[in-house]
Amino acid sequence: MRATVMGSGSWGTAVAKILADAGNDVVIWARNPDVVEHINTEHENAKYLPGIALPASIRAVGSEAEALDGAELVVCAIPSQVLRENLEGWRDLLPRDAVLLSLAKGVEITTGERMSQVIKSVTGFPDEQIAVLSGPNLAREIAEEQPAATVIACVDEDVAKRVQQALAAPYFRPYTNTDVVGCEIGGAAKNVIALACGMAAGMGFGENTLATLITRGLAETIRLGMAMGADITTLAGLAGIGDLVATCSSPLSRNRTFGARMGEGATLEEAQEATNGQVAEGVKSCRSVRALAHKYGVEMPLTEAVYQVCHEGLSPQDMVGLLLGRTVKPEVYGAADPA
Repeated sequence: MRATVMGSGSWGTAVAKILADAGNDVVIWARNPDVVEHINTEHENAKYLPGIALPASIRAVGSEAEALDGAELVVCAIPSQVLRENLEGWRDLLPRDAVLLSLAKGVEITTGERMSQVIKSVTGFPDEQIAVLSGPNLAREIAEEQPAATVIACVDEDVAKRVQQALAAPYFRPYTNTDVVGCEIGGAAKNVIALACGMAAGMGFGENTLATLITRGLAETIRLGMAMGADITTLAGLAGIGDLVATCSSPLSRNRTFGARMGEGATLEEAQEATNGQVAEGVKSCRSVRALAHKYGVEMPLTEAVYQVCHEGLSPQDMVGLLLGRTVKPEVYGAADPA
């Protein structure tokens, strides 16, 4: 396929590498002229993936029109909260027969829309031409060609299979799914849970605490996903528990690292400085995931606690006490889980 990756961050660059290694004609659009030049001359994105050799076939451009001209697959590698404004600038340049693939994992704060919904509302593309990618996909490990898998979700299974083939590289195995809602909710919620896991690690807690947070975080995600029409088996797979474990456990995860700094006593601003000035997605997503929980009448105590730490001044230490002091309940998974 003629594939264009719109965005040159670490994950967008890693996906461009996957696409090139899978035999596609790949263009990557970068806003920064220095990134464009370095990719074209040195075959490296030194800003976001230093030390990773990129295929010489990848061509970087700074022009949106040039990047999108003739694209069959457009990969949206833009953070969730700025996807809408970027799409509005690209809308008239998008080939109308292209497939749009979202890499963003989040829920828009202002509207409560998932990323596929944002893409549809801005571009007017039908659901059958919009796909999402989600799974345990830490960018640097994949760029180093460590074996990994992911899920490509689209309501049209044939379109999902086309994208699957485009991303099937020797070290990267894509699966298909038609449950777009489940894949997107799993991807958004795991960033919030990873913040909680990071906070616990920063306070010195061990593996029992981590496993508890991951498991109860999964329970919250399942409750919300099922209330929104997701399939529980999606959340038991790569886009659910797989992504959750990777993001909550790895020091490569920005959300976990950000949370760990807060658990050590850093303020939100100090934690941001420790992650190269970038705010972890979960800090923003906890607002929108919490809003969805309220909308659908779903209890998400862990998400609520993370929101209070990030936006209402609750300390991570008090968060632990808040969670442990809740009324004891039976463990039941699914819509009937008493939280």
